[in-house]
Amino acid sequence: MDTVVVWFRRDLRLHDNETLARAVADADEVVPLYVFDPSEYAGSRYVDVPKTGPYRASFVRESVADLRALLRARGGDLLVRHGDPAEQVPAVVDRFDAEAVYAGTIPSTEEQAVESATRAAVAERGASFERFRTHTLYHADDLPTPVDAIDDTYTPWRKEVEREATVRETVATPTAVPTPAFDPGDVPTLDALGVDEATVAGRAVDPSVDDRAAITFRGGASAGRERLQEYVWEEDNLRRYKETRNGLLGADFSSKLSAWLSQGCLSPRYVYEEVQRYENDRVSNDSTYWLVFELLWRDFFQFQFRKHGAAFFRPQGIRGESAGKRWRHDEPTFRQWARGETGIPFVDANMRELNATGYMSNRGRQNVASFLADVLGIDWRWGAAYFESLLTDYDPASNWGNWAYQAGVGNDSRDNYFDVLSQADRYDSNAEYVTHWLPELSALPPEYAHRPWRLSDGAAAEYGVRLGVDYPEPMLDIEEWYRTH
Repeated sequence: MDTVVVWFRRDLRLHDNETLARAVADADEVVPLYVFDPSEYAGSRYVDVPKTGPYRASFVRESVADLRALLRARGGDLLVRHGDPAEQVPAVVDRFDAEAVYAGTIPSTEEQAVESATRAAVAERGASFERFRTHTLYHADDLPTPVDAIDDTYTPWRKEVEREATVRETVATPTAVPTPAFDPGDVPTLDALGVDEATVAGRAVDPSVDDRAAITFRGGASAGRERLQEYVWEEDNLRRYKETRNGLLGADFSSKLSAWLSQGCLSPRYVYEEVQRYENDRVSNDSTYWLVFELLWRDFFQFQFRKHGAAFFRPQGIRGESAGKRWRHDEPTFRQWARGETGIPFVDANMRELNATGYMSNRGRQNVASFLADVLGIDWRWGAAYFESLLTDYDPASNWGNWAYQAGVGNDSRDNYFDVLSQADRYDSNAEYVTHWLPELSALPPEYAHRPWRLSDGAAAEYGVRLGVDYPEPMLDIEEWYRTH
């Protein structure tokens, strides 16, 4: 084969990239291509936010630039275009008279629609379209049960996979990527992408700098591998992962690999191999297993989206009417939650961290999601869409799957809720996290920092915290809600 176009999507890496490796093996010349799709930067259909906000947009731009640098180091280059992939990819096929397009496939519905339209347009040019599955730890073809018949509950699915399936070895990185000469094009600016980098939730932000942030996410496979090396090997944090993973402050209580995994800057199989190497060289314990356990959670939702597709986006999710859910659509209440102005400190601190940095811990995500969907009864899809806009590490299947799960319309029939007050006491007993993000409460002892409505007038004056002035009044009697539910 003379020429193959490699359409990079959520696989922005050279290591363990079967799509690229196969193209290099099959063709005389390869045209690596990334297309910035305007539909990914358009407004959300659920709430008044862009689908991709400044944090992830910056991360993607950096990841594309890093991919280009890695390709150039191997004698290749990256063609960058901005427009509808169904127009841009076929145009590149025409330009280079390519026989085929090789691309990674993604299970979520909008991405599948883009892929289908692009594949049809490529076929009209007489070129073939080959799909590769590079986004999961386990390959779909290796699952003991076909994807359309897998269990909808995580634990039995996980046990079956662990018992009967094998993780494939990583694919070797091509030593050279032979590309024809072309004008590579510029990586679009945030402004060209239509991303407002100045404001989030009504507040001014800087998407590149916030000295309160747990970690600075720098896009690209190079940065992802550096983070993995640092977390696992240099700082030796993997041996403690299970004990620390529910932390709230700092860079190393969790691996924080999710942003690089979401854009495919890191291969989950590469992470798995590093964990295996760590177990062989240093220690094998519950913590090392638990990191792989979390990779399996990620896989679970990828395969669930292949099974259920658009059903995940219904108000009652994949459970349908059996979920028995009816949602409120109260925009002012939703905005209070989104701005971190509910008057419930543990909720507000997490939301303000998200707004200021594009990141929130897993523990925080569970609590703010439960508060919105379970306590306030607001349509869970509004919260999922808000996360989609703000999270640097947004992955469609993981985000929407986890939100549906917490809202009781997804892969868990138990419909449990989180008591954000007891969670705050358990995971932030000294109120360090809350006062880190809500400095207006920093003078309060922990018992008041988590429940400032309990302050007497005298205590409020003593500590200099006036509810409704320095910090919002609680939007509801949360203690009473938990007593009666």
